[in-house]
Amino acid sequence: MHLERLGIHDSVSAVFPPERIREALSDLEPEVVVVSDSAAIAACDAVVTFAHEEAFLELEWIHSIQAGYDRFPLDELGDRGIVLTNSTGIHGESVGETVVGYMLGVSRRLHQYARQQERREWRKPAWDVPFTLAGESLCVVGLGTLGRGIARRANALGMTVTGVRRSGEPVEGVERVYASDDLHEAIAGARFVALAVPLNEQTRGLIGEAELATMDEESHLINVSRGGVVDQDALVAALEEGEIRGAALDVFAEEPLPEESPLWEFDEVIVTPHVAAFTREYYEGVASLVRANVERIAAGEPFENRVV
Repeated sequence: MHLERLGIHDSVSAVFPPERIREALSDLEPEVVVVSDSAAIAACDAVVTFAHEEAFLELEWIHSIQAGYDRFPLDELGDRGIVLTNSTGIHGESVGETVVGYMLGVSRRLHQYARQQERREWRKPAWDVPFTLAGESLCVVGLGTLGRGIARRANALGMTVTGVRRSGEPVEGVERVYASDDLHEAIAGARFVALAVPLNEQTRGLIGEAELATMDEESHLINVSRGGVVDQDALVAALEEGEIRGAALDVFAEEPLPEESPLWEFDEVIVTPHVAAFTREYYEGVASLVRANVERIAAGEPFENRVV
């Protein structure tokens, strides 16, 4: 593979200005340009992108600025010999802090007070509602970069951290790791269940009616993975019926979350607009991965973070 022109697709503006990453990569040997239309894309050999476009199917290499790659046609890319790389490995800190923020919001009632402030309402919770995170239990489902980032920060707050990993092999900082087949045992009784798995055929609908029924009625579900990992209708039903106490959700089956969704209405549901990984340094992490792969191409070495 020889790169003469690397495109920064303007869809990355969903996360950061495309000009920022273009400037960060401006010293590379291939020309780095911002592209938007099919003609400009066709003049490139590779592209850094947030979204997928049909025009990318004529390129040699696509880099996704997200860790998730479910929006890309993997089979077709493989058939055409197009390389797809992703940005796994750069989101552990930001997503980990977001999840801790959710848990602190729930335990210290910060989300409740923020809503009261909008109404100029001075009201204290019942004495037995607020709690501290120290000693509380968290089960992290998925122990890759995101899951480990969550686990490290929960440990620092004195929480008891367990996890679920396909292999069931131990992970540093996680008290007990369950295999995927033992998901129900893992999530039963946990005060918080945080989802940090990729979306694929094995994880689609991973959390459904049976899993929600298994969770404790005081538990909160946290989803920073993909909306398709959770059966959203089953989640709404579980919240309505009191099978679980609440949820903190950054991802949804349909985005933006429709105005008519019942999830907006629950007092114990925190909704954020798919921003768990957002940080002003985001583009720097992506640029570092892209730079490393440009150098690997020049040296004839395998791609880092190769998906296809």
